[in-house]
Parts: sequence; C-alpha cells; structure tokens
Amino acid sequence: MQNGSGPRKHTIAVLVENKFGVLSRVAGLFSARGYNIESLSVGETLDPSVSRMTLVVTGDEFVIEQVTKQLHKLIDVIKVSDLTDDDHVERELMLIRVNAEPQHREEILRTADIFRAKVVDVTPVSFTLEATGDEAKLEALVELLRPMGVQELVRTGKVAIARGPKTRVRKAEAPKKARVSDDPKVVGFAD
Repeated sequence: MQNGSGPRKHTIAVLVENKFGVLSRVAGLFSARGYNIESLSVGETLDPSVSRMTLVVTGDEFVIEQVTKQLHKLIDVIKVSDLTDDDHVERELMLIRVNAEPQHREEILRTADIFRAKVVDVTPVSFTLEATGDEAKLEALVELLRPMGVQELVRTGKVAIARGPKTRVRKAEAPKKARVSDDPKVVGFAD
C-alpha cells in the first residue's frame, strides 16, 4: 500500500470538450491500464460545448493520482477533480419494476413513500418506481422490494457536485462613469 491507504472508491469529475470520441478516449485510458470504471455518467454542462463526466473508480491514492495525471494529458480534457475527500453531494437514479400482486400493493406503496420513490408506471401486474439517492439508500430499497419479486432494475451512474463555491465569489464592479474629458468629440479636445 502506498501512503498507508488501501484501495477505495473515488468519485472523479472530468470536464471535457463535447466532441465526438472523447468518451471513448477516456474509457480507453482506464482500460489500457487495467482499471475498471465502476460507474460513469456524462452530460452537457451550462455550456453546450463542454460535458461533465462523473466516474467512480476503485484504487489507492497512487493509482488515482496516476489516472488523474493521464486524464490531464488527454487533449479534450479541460479539468479533473477528485471529489472523494471534498465536501460534495452525490446521487444515483434507479428505476425498478416490481411484481404488484394484490396482497403486496399497499406494502410496495408504503415502502416507496418511505424512500420518497415515485410510482412512474402501473400495469395490472407490476409497479415501476423511480428513486434517487445515495448508493446505500437505493440498496436498502431494493432489499425491501426483493421479497415482492423484482422484475427489472436499471441504475444510472453516480453524479456528484461539490458543495458551495469552489472559487471565491467576486462582486460585480459598478461601471465607471465616462468623464467628459475622455470623449474625443467634446469641443476643446483633440479629435
């Protein structure tokens, strides 16, 4: 073990140019070095020319440092941040379809309510629930619904954002008033 720390999950945020092939190059970087990406989410930012990738990778500090350095070398990468030790918020989205036999319907709805899950689809034989939260919350929901019969489960990768501003907020300066002497068209000044 390097630096006395063993492998653990790291949440890495990568800002990249929103171009064809960038996702492939980032994923290729990990696979070429034998690292597994446990979770990957990608989407546009406020600037449509920039996308944000949130990756979850297991490794020790040395491995993560090497991966981060390699990511910085990719031409389309703008910024890399390891959010693991920073104060941040992370969430996943899960859709889960459960058998909805008449004797279990009320229990499924109560369980969904406790976990703040929404029923997004109902058929005569199933309920589809949508739930968001951290990994532990979603795992707990799955375990409570498992006895009813889980038909299908789909999860997104983790998305994460740092809490509060990462940079100091600057106050907007009041626009300077133009002085008459600054205007070259004013009589008495050179044109």
